[in-house]
Amino acid sequence: MGANASGYYVRVPVWSVALRLYHWTFALSCITLILTGLYINYPPISTWAEFMPSFSMATMRTWHFAAAFFFMSALAVRFYLYLFGNRYEKIQDCTPVSVRNIKSLFHAIMFYLYMLKEHEARPGHNVLAGTFYCFVVFISLLMIVSGLYLMYPETGWIQSMGNAIFGSQQMARFIHYAMTWFFIFFTMIHVYLCIWNDIFGSEGIISGIFSGRKMLPADAVAKDGTIETE
Repeated sequence: MGANASGYYVRVPVWSVALRLYHWTFALSCITLILTGLYINYPPISTWAEFMPSFSMATMRTWHFAAAFFFMSALAVRFYLYLFGNRYEKIQDCTPVSVRNIKSLFHAIMFYLYMLKEHEARPGHNVLAGTFYCFVVFISLLMIVSGLYLMYPETGWIQSMGNAIFGSQQMARFIHYAMTWFFIFFTMIHVYLCIWNDIFGSEGIISGIFSGRKMLPADAVAKDGTIETE
């Protein structure tokens, strides 16, 4: 927990309704895509399936495709917020594009490595998290392109794009499956770090993604002067 001489905390409005809707739509669609994708890749075989008609594969594919469109919609919202969201949602606030943000990046790395005891009081994402989330967005785009190529290989522009990027559907399928494991590990690490931050920090990360507000030390907010509080 960071130093707080005053002992008081203030609520800072950070995440808009659009950002929170993006987060939960992205999260739930990811979970659905992972579970249905693993089934599609390696469906369980049982002896009774030879004697009873089963539409489980068709059902899983339907859920997979439906979740994919929610996934793409969520990503479109995030791109909009990167450009036109509030000050804490824009891409320049959470990536190392300024001296302040570069310092914040190294501060976060040292804090997670237990080399610093004080957590930086920052309304938006710390820059380490924000930079990694940008990388996740890039991987998500690759996931979408490979998925569209597998689903609509006969569509002209999708076929041209898929051939240019992946070369063949076999390679696109392999990359699509491999990136599934990236999202599995990302989800586990993301949940772990959110819980870790709630234990060792004071910002209220988990409640913040529901309420849109974070708790920051009053003295840090007063020193910054640019942070708007309720």
